[in-house]
Amino acid sequence: MASSISSSSPSNYDQLDESPTTRLLPLKPIPGRYGLPILGAIRDRYDYFYRQGRDNFFRTRMQKLKSTVFRTNMPPGPFIASNPKVIALLDAISFPVLFDTSKVEKLNVLDGTYMPSTSFTGGYRVCAYLDPSEPGHPAIKRWFFSLLAARHNKFIPLLRNCLSELFINLEEKVSDKAAGGKADFNTLSDTMSFNFVFRLFCNRSPSDTKLGPDDGPKLFDLWLFFQLAPLITLGFPKWFNLLEDLLLHTIPLPAFLVKSSYKKLYDAFYESTGPILDEAVKGFGISKDKACHNLVFMAGFNAYGGSKTLFPALIKWVGSAGEKLHRQLADEIRTIVRDEGGVTLSALEKMSLTKSVVYEALRIEPPVPFQYGKAKEDMVVHSHDASFEIKKGEMIFGYQPFATKDPRIFDDPEEFVSHRFVGDGEKLLKYVFWSNGREIDDPTAENKQCPGKDLVVLMSRVMLVDLFLRYDTFTIEAGTLLLGSSVTFTSLTKASSIN
Repeated sequence: MASSISSSSPSNYDQLDESPTTRLLPLKPIPGRYGLPILGAIRDRYDYFYRQGRDNFFRTRMQKLKSTVFRTNMPPGPFIASNPKVIALLDAISFPVLFDTSKVEKLNVLDGTYMPSTSFTGGYRVCAYLDPSEPGHPAIKRWFFSLLAARHNKFIPLLRNCLSELFINLEEKVSDKAAGGKADFNTLSDTMSFNFVFRLFCNRSPSDTKLGPDDGPKLFDLWLFFQLAPLITLGFPKWFNLLEDLLLHTIPLPAFLVKSSYKKLYDAFYESTGPILDEAVKGFGISKDKACHNLVFMAGFNAYGGSKTLFPALIKWVGSAGEKLHRQLADEIRTIVRDEGGVTLSALEKMSLTKSVVYEALRIEPPVPFQYGKAKEDMVVHSHDASFEIKKGEMIFGYQPFATKDPRIFDDPEEFVSHRFVGDGEKLLKYVFWSNGREIDDPTAENKQCPGKDLVVLMSRVMLVDLFLRYDTFTIEAGTLLLGSSVTFTSLTKASSIN
C-alpha cells in the first residue's frame, strides 16, 4: 500500500518530507468508490458505526486498496450532510495539506461533511466555521489572542488552584471504602476544566453566578451532544442500531431543545465579561452579542470540549505506563521545581521528560481525531510512495490518529513511548498534528490552528507537575466514552512531602 506497515528507524525521519519534490513519485488514480447514491453512504455509515467501528473502518479499506489515500463516504451521510463523499488521507506525509489554507477551504467544515444549525450559536457562524479568507475571521481570532495574552500570568496559579480542588476530591473518593474506593476522573476533570475556563475569562467562580457550582458542565455537555450527535454512537446492543441510526444519523437534533440551556450559559458569560466584550467592540469592531457567542463557543466547544478528551487521555496513558515512569516523572518534576523555586514557565520548559509525555499523549490520542477541507484548486498530494490528483471542490478528510501513528515515521507507533520526544526525538514534533497544525507551527489570524494551542500544552504539563508533586504513583482503570477515554482512579500513593 501507499504507506506500508513496516517500521522505519528514527534516524530516517530527516529524509522524509511532507512535500517530496526531490523524489519522482508515480501519479496514481485515487482508489476506492462511493457506491450508489444514498445507499453507498448508508452502507459506509453502518460499517463505520456498527459493523467495523471507527479504526477498523479505515484500516480495512487501507489494506484492501493498498493505499493510505482513497475515496470513501464519511458519516453522517444522507440526509444530514449534503455530500458525504471525501478523499481520505491516512498518512503523515499527505495529511498536512489540510493545514494549507492557500490550497484548502475551511468553510463550515469543523464537524466534517455537515454543519450544525447556527441556532446553536445565537444565529452566528462563529469563528471555528469561518475560512481565514472571510472578513470576520482575522478580527475574531486576533481578539482571542488578545484575551489569552492578557491572562498569561493567570494561567499557572489559577490552574493549580483548580487542580488542587480536583485532587482533594479524588483523594476523598478513593479513600471512601464504603463507596468502593474508586473515583470517576472524567466527572471531576470536567468540573475542574469548566471552573478554570470560566474563571479565566470571567474572573469569577461559576458558583457566584446563576449557573451555581455544578450546572455549567452539564449544560455544555447537553449543548455539545446535540451538535455532535450525528458523529457518535451510543454503544448500545445491536438490536438498537437501527433506531439509533434513525434518531442520531438521519436528521439533525433540533437546537430549540437546548435553547434554554445555552441561554443560561450565554447569560452567565455576558454578565461576567463586560470589559472584554467592550474590548471586542472598541479594539476589533465585533459587536457585543457576536463576541459573546464566539466566546461561549471557544470556552465550551474548544476549551471545555477539548479538555473532556485531553485530560482523561493524558491520565490514561501515564497511568497505564506504570510505576517506573511515575518515579521518573516525580524525580524530574520535584528536582526542577526545587531548583527553580516553584512551578514557573521556566521550570516547565526544563522538564524534558514531562514535555515528551504530553506530546506523546497528544500523538497517540489526539483530542480531535478529524480534519476536513475543500480543495480550492486542482492539486497533487503525496503519500510516502505515490502522488494523487485532487480536483477543485472535492472534500478532503484526514484521520489524525492514523497520521500521527504512521509506522513510516514512528517506531512502535501504537505504543506509548514516554521518551519519544526527548533530545533528538524533538525533530519528530513536526508530525504531531493535534491542533489543526503541526506542533512546530504557531497559530495566526490567517490560519486555522487552535489559538489556545500553547495553553493546552501548558495545562497538560501543569496537570502532570501537580499530580507528581502530590503523589508518588497511582493506579487506574480505563475504558471508552462517547467522546474519548474514561478513567477511574483506584489508588493514589501520596508523596512523603507535598511541594
